[in-house]
Amino acid sequence: ALGHPPASEADWQQHRLTDDQIQSFHRNGFLTGVQVLNDKEVEALRSELTGLMEPSHPSHQLFHEYHSNESSNPDTVLFHALGAWRTGPAFHDVLWSPAFLVAASQLLDGAVRFWHDQLFCKPAHHGGVVAWHQDYSYWTRTQPMQHLTCWIALDDSTIDNGCLYYVPGSHNWQLLPITGLAGDMNEIMTVLNDEQKQAFRPVPIEIKRGQCSFHHPLTVHGSFENRSDRPRRATLINAFRDGVRSASDEPLLNGVPSIPKGEKMEGRFFPLLFDPEASG
Repeated sequence: ALGHPPASEADWQQHRLTDDQIQSFHRNGFLTGVQVLNDKEVEALRSELTGLMEPSHPSHQLFHEYHSNESSNPDTVLFHALGAWRTGPAFHDVLWSPAFLVAASQLLDGAVRFWHDQLFCKPAHHGGVVAWHQDYSYWTRTQPMQHLTCWIALDDSTIDNGCLYYVPGSHNWQLLPITGLAGDMNEIMTVLNDEQKQAFRPVPIEIKRGQCSFHHPLTVHGSFENRSDRPRRATLINAFRDGVRSASDEPLLNGVPSIPKGEKMEGRFFPLLFDPEASG
């Protein structure tokens, strides 16, 4: 649904990040403004998303998680779901976006394996927030911590419509206690030390649709409410470096068979997306 993979080594190479971009990621804990999709690809994803936001959509049973408020009107639903790659061709194919794969392999310094995807949708004038957190807080059932998040904008993402904010340098902090994703944006202050509070200076990440931001699994991030008259929709690809292992005997996602503790994360739910050694 989203086109064909590059046919030559040169086609892959055009998507490589610069040394400055890679250094910026390691210095700040994030990298923004990377173009991963064109307008046609964004429209294909938005079209599928419109259907998925309907409460009666038949693919809902394929989600690992599905959260929304109780409104029956999709235009007013704060929508969050995991597992969209199983529901339609566009959300399946976006995992193999060459620009995403090449950049991810550079930032992870190795082959890229799929962890799970997410949808985050804030309708116009919606008060929902995503409180400050570190992604790895929710992923400790996989080790070592060689993870990466790619946040792809399906609308222009601005301060006014609830864009992502990052706290530069917070990827160098320890793993913080979980303080929750909904409600109080200030709750994280209860678990920060004085030095971290001093360094807590979030920056807004305004990007155009089709662009993405990458962030480290310990980078503190969150987003405020949508005050605008247009939606703020995004799809996220969470990945890890090939070789990460299960740290739990419990199922890692709803509907996914468990991987015994200590066993490599692999199989049809955690496919190998890209091996830079084989891209040519």
